[in-house]
Amino acid sequence: MDPRQLGFTPQRPVGWLAPLLLLNTGLRALMAILFGAYLDKRELQNALSAESFEQPGVDGELWFDYVADLGDGFDATYSIAYLLARPELQIGDRRLPRGQVLLMGGDQVYPLASGDGYENRMKGPYRAALPEPPTAGAQPTLYALPGNHDWYDGLTAFLRLFARRQDGHIGGWRTEQRRSYFAIKLPSNWHVYAIDEQFGAYIDDPQLLYFADAARSLGPDDRVILMTPSPTWVKAAQRPEAYDAVDYFIRTILAPTGAHVRLLVSGDLHHYARYTGADRDLITCGGGGAYLVATHNLPDQLSVPPRETLTRSASRSRDYQLVTTFPTKAESKRLSWGVFRNVPTRNPGFATMIGIIQTLTMLAMSGAASQSGIFQRLFSIPLVIMMTLILTGAVLFAQPPSSGEPGHARHWILGMLHGFAQIALAAGGTWLWLRLPFHDWSWPGPLVVAAVLYGPVFAILGTQLLSLYLLVAGTVDVNTNELFAGQSIEDAKSFLRLHIAPDGTLTVYAIGVDRICRQWTARPEGDADEAWLEPAEELVGRLIEPPIVVT
Repeated sequence: MDPRQLGFTPQRPVGWLAPLLLLNTGLRALMAILFGAYLDKRELQNALSAESFEQPGVDGELWFDYVADLGDGFDATYSIAYLLARPELQIGDRRLPRGQVLLMGGDQVYPLASGDGYENRMKGPYRAALPEPPTAGAQPTLYALPGNHDWYDGLTAFLRLFARRQDGHIGGWRTEQRRSYFAIKLPSNWHVYAIDEQFGAYIDDPQLLYFADAARSLGPDDRVILMTPSPTWVKAAQRPEAYDAVDYFIRTILAPTGAHVRLLVSGDLHHYARYTGADRDLITCGGGGAYLVATHNLPDQLSVPPRETLTRSASRSRDYQLVTTFPTKAESKRLSWGVFRNVPTRNPGFATMIGIIQTLTMLAMSGAASQSGIFQRLFSIPLVIMMTLILTGAVLFAQPPSSGEPGHARHWILGMLHGFAQIALAAGGTWLWLRLPFHDWSWPGPLVVAAVLYGPVFAILGTQLLSLYLLVAGTVDVNTNELFAGQSIEDAKSFLRLHIAPDGTLTVYAIGVDRICRQWTARPEGDADEAWLEPAEELVGRLIEPPIVVT
């Protein structure tokens, strides 16, 4: 089916190292940091309905799903949407019915929020997976929590899609929420509270008032599933203040009621990981469609809240052990070596940029070498400009944190070493260039040969040098995200299917998809609620770990 029949244009995976995308995303992130307080629409949401919701299930039993980080390339996003939309999944010897509720945990679109982005990368694929409400059973309901990419336009497109209309829907899923955060009462005294931190900032007063009102009915017999935009319990291992907002929410809104927070769940990191402790489980499940992120750098133990936090009234720290990751740490390490193959093939624009920079630097070096006098050779203006550009770009790419934060020096040192390595490669290329006959040709012969011959060769060499840097830097938690983002690994996806039994027991099924589907067969003759596209190759899910039983 072509886009005119589908109603949207299936998208390729985002090339995260594309130069223009890096620049655009960096500028958006900078604007969000500088002007986030002015773009924050959470205070304005106080004028919207403060309704909380109820999903009673059937006879005290409820199946519901959780997915996050989904709006990237079509094949990965639709593979997960297709599985979520099936009437039931056969996982081993278990038959798991479709969720009556679908919770989306953040970053529903990449790389930047916009109407077209949501339509082509999220709404279209999910509508194709479940075009109309099921003919058998109740219509499932969808609730969405924004992540940082949803916030890049100030939440405009997110609110328009998920919270605008009373009768809103995305394919066969009905939307009900009116704000970017929500509270849902589930059967057997279970509740879902989804908080919107807006780039990890404070939780605004209207949001606190909303949840305080929703929590009035909570008591010691109630249990809460807390959804957050990012796994701050993991990020707090390096930045202790990252967990402060979540801890404040639990301490001031939920703890006074006596209710128990039994499960924290988040996306943002595009893998599956579960930490467990005496009081609750902490789950990261960001496998809805975006590129895979490493698991081998995750700490084996966390203290939550971190003991280093500066918050005087923080909750008592508890230890949590890492139980399961998907992919495994060993597999994650193995996949990191694919950087040498995947970065140049999946980011041709980035390789081209490196080739251009290497070529211009070589020409500047060869020009300086032809000048008389050591001073003129060392301080040729074009050469100084190119060397400064390379060093500055390499350091910025290493993303050094603010002075005084952990790892500040490490980022600077590795960035500088990478920059000097690229300059050394250009120096070696200059030495070779000066020994070839091309540099003596009349102008513009040398420039043409450099562009046609030298540039492509050193684009490959420069990209391989970058890949080596990413592999080495990733061992000390520098540019680990870029190590995997540059590879755009679409496999190893995951989502959660949860079940509240009539006796009140919550069972979490963590479902992994080792390999997504990349070939689809159109089914225009199917029923109204059947998927428009069926997998032409095997698409199966499996349990990542034994079912997690929470009482």
